Amino acid sequence: MLEKIPHAVGEALSGLRAGLEKTACQAEFEAVPAIVRVTSRAFADGAALPARFTQDGAKLSPPLAWSGLPAGTAALVLLVEDADSPTPKPIVHAIAWDLDPAGEGLPEGALASPGSDGTVEEIGKNTFLKAGYLPPDPPTGHGPHRYLFQVYALNRHLGLDGVPGRGALLEAMHGHVLAKGVLVGTYERR
Repeated sequence: MLEKIPHAVGEALSGLRAGLEKTACQAEFEAVPAIVRVTSRAFADGAALPARFTQDGAKLSPPLAWSGLPAGTAALVLLVEDADSPTPKPIVHAIAWDLDPAGEGLPEGALASPGSDGTVEEIGKNTFLKAGYLPPDPPTGHGPHRYLFQVYALNRHLGLDGVPGRGALLEAMHGHVLAKGVLVGTYERR
């Protein structure tokens, strides 16, 4: 959808960015220890996301792995946000909750997306109000975007009903987050 924005408009909007300070890991859970290690075999922290995991490719969610969960972790939450979207708040690309901490991650395509039916059952609404992974789709000419794959270790299952959005998820998480970890992937349309 955003690929249709003309390059000149993307450039004109290049100074408008939500900002890291508005992402959940900084705005909501800044004081939470960042001891969870989040990695992907598809890209390194701070490196470019392969096009396969974007709107320009196969539209699949990338494989993720985590380690270093603290004792007492009962469930995990995954929240993916675009810190550089030209919007007042970061665009939410994925919400998944009550992930099993005994698992060591998610395989490629685990989140429902335009490219996959997915296997994860507890999926929330992305910014476009759809349940599933919203592949990165930055405006042409806007510059590089940072996509934060945030993993939160919780001391209980959230047991959320329906298909919650970011607000309902964060409200349910407060008071239950033991630790966090973040993996950043970048993507830019030239």
